[in-house]
Amino acid sequence: MPAKSEDVSPGIRERTVIFPGGRIEEVPDDWELLPPGDAGLTRRVKAAGLSWTVKEQKGRRTFSQGVYASAATIAKIKADLDAERSTESYAKRKVADANRREKKQDEYVDTFRDAVLHFLKFDPRYHDLADRLATEVTKHATPVGSGTVARTERIPVEQRAESAVIAWMRHQTTAYDNMQIPRIKGKRREVRRMLATKSREMLRVYRDGKDAAVNCPLQQALTTK
Repeated sequence: MPAKSEDVSPGIRERTVIFPGGRIEEVPDDWELLPPGDAGLTRRVKAAGLSWTVKEQKGRRTFSQGVYASAATIAKIKADLDAERSTESYAKRKVADANRREKKQDEYVDTFRDAVLHFLKFDPRYHDLADRLATEVTKHATPVGSGTVARTERIPVEQRAESAVIAWMRHQTTAYDNMQIPRIKGKRREVRRMLATKSREMLRVYRDGKDAAVNCPLQQALTTK
């Protein structure tokens, strides 16, 4: 029995798709493309019957172009969903969901900031600097949809915090953003490792409570914030 929903790639010609393995098919005449953007509608359309989810690979990222499915099915589900969304109970549920997400986000921000401070472990003489750095890293890394390492659940929060600090320092305390890095496989990763080592050396000064350099890039970066 064929899968209800299959992932395909966009074809060269209009209204054609490419299946895994290279098979090319034309989109049925009575189908239309449901654009991405309404997760609830897309989920119901995919659950209702056969559909093709069009995904395009750009670099390391995959983008959805939408879902091909029966035009009649899309129209019916959209009408039903619009009617459901117009009810008072739905509106109340949306408010409750939003409040729950906001509370969860606030709790995560606090947890993540604590993890950043734990990773920094600055000497007490640099308490204020650690506090400012944790605030800046957290502000950059934790917004929903930011796509940063802090938003992944595949690694422990302690590891996310460490990676987020090193990433922030790479962009704020080094010349990384203006570097002309050769387009050689592995070269960018090599540069990032080198810069990460320098960032860790910089952090060690503050952990050990030593006198920082007069023009320390970390203090300069935080002073401009």
